[in-house]
Amino acid sequence: MAEKEVLLEINHLSKEFVVEKNFFGKPTKVLKAVDDVSFKIYKQEAFGLVGESGCGKTTIGKMLANVYTPTRGEIIYNGVDLAKLSQKERRAYCKDIQLVFQDPYASLNPRMTIGDIIAEPILVNKLLPKSEVEKRVLYLLNCVGLASHQRNRYPHEFSGGQRQRVGIARALAVEPKLIVCDEPVSALDVSIQAQVLNLLVDLKQEFGLTYLFIAHGLNVVKHISDRVGVMYLGKMQELADKHELYDHPMHPYTKALLSSTPIIDPKLKKTKERIILKGDVPSSINPPSGCRFNSRCYFQKTPACTSQCPSLVDTTDKQHFVACHLVADK
Repeated sequence: MAEKEVLLEINHLSKEFVVEKNFFGKPTKVLKAVDDVSFKIYKQEAFGLVGESGCGKTTIGKMLANVYTPTRGEIIYNGVDLAKLSQKERRAYCKDIQLVFQDPYASLNPRMTIGDIIAEPILVNKLLPKSEVEKRVLYLLNCVGLASHQRNRYPHEFSGGQRQRVGIARALAVEPKLIVCDEPVSALDVSIQAQVLNLLVDLKQEFGLTYLFIAHGLNVVKHISDRVGVMYLGKMQELADKHELYDHPMHPYTKALLSSTPIIDPKLKKTKERIILKGDVPSSINPPSGCRFNSRCYFQKTPACTSQCPSLVDTTDKQHFVACHLVADK
């Protein structure tokens, strides 16, 4: 079997935000949004990233899209570490990594027509002569399921699902290699979510795209992703092929997340064990020592759980990575 080609490699990536400084300007409180995260994204795959609010998944997406600058770590793309480039040097790579935002209402300029919104990145990057831009815009509108006569309308004239289609068309305009989808369907009605997800799947096949798909809903991630990473409090806890992860979860946090997924079948619902986590999510400013999940873990803890941060290791021969002392020792 041929080895997959890596598009993007993230090594020991961290992002810290200074929350408070003293009189002399020295940081006294630092929020660790992302802490030493590593993973790879292969060409033409959809990599899902899930976790509770505040776990750092959106921060990772924004670092890849050059919205945030990493505090530490590497973002290797085509052999180049994007994290070490200056803002000016990194602009050359910006069009290869695009972002589809969560809120389709706030992500579009209300004073521009959707035709101008889609055309803008093409003109800014000088990808086509001005005489050919209109043709490209009409083609992209057709790709996302919008009519050509709608190009002269403004965002407020569209529904939420239609606006998100405009956002997707704008991301496609510069022919990116990777699209970071930051919870692209969470603000939409359930029926519309399915339509947008199916559109993303079709576009992935048509254009040979690669996705980093960030979401809360586990069913949504399973539908579109090839591999899934589970994050908690800035750390990657588990990473595996979606079928392996959903059928054989190993980390206690992953098991709790999957147990909370609604089940329609009443017979299966009765047999399913519901895991309810106790306590609140700790602060990223003052996270627990050792394993980040130890304060809410329902496994029988060991001294290592509160003193040593577990590494993400492959516990099987199926590329199933877990960061848990208790699982690794089995």
